[in-house]
Amino acid sequence: MSTTTWNIDASHSEVGFKVRHLMLSNVKGQFSAFTASVVTEGDDLSTAKIHFEAQIASITTNNEQRDGHLKGADFFDAEQFPTLKFESTTVTKVGDHQFTVTGNLTIKETTKSVELNVLSTGLAKDPWGQTKTAFEISAKINRNDFGLIWNAPLETGGVLLSEDVYINAEAQFIQAQ
Repeated sequence: MSTTTWNIDASHSEVGFKVRHLMLSNVKGQFSAFTASVVTEGDDLSTAKIHFEAQIASITTNNEQRDGHLKGADFFDAEQFPTLKFESTTVTKVGDHQFTVTGNLTIKETTKSVELNVLSTGLAKDPWGQTKTAFEISAKINRNDFGLIWNAPLETGGVLLSEDVYINAEAQFIQAQ
């Protein structure tokens, strides 16, 4: 069986996250520079090998001061660790068009196994003859597991930032020719 390679269509994709702030509301952000590829045996998504990489310097939360803090040593330390990476290890079909993707997420040279919930949203040819497919991806990780431990106590109790980070992505891929 032949392999099929799919490359991210970054102009039709987004990789975002949110974290609870002041234990009241969520702060949202995204990475604007990333690459990804999926390689399957034929059209069988359960055979997928997925590679994703985001440039830490591209993080944005629409607040320049906060973005600088996130890129600094208290969080991602973008100068020393310029990328975060994900490599899949298994893909399990759990329902119609639904998959659990398990893989290794690396942030700041710390690698942990994480699970992604993935919904395949279809396959189509665009007006230029390119075959495209898309996915909705969600996950929850504990930022402390990856050395992103900075926080501040609140005088009313609790802490400034939740340990849980929710990842949400919309990813469109183009079949390689």
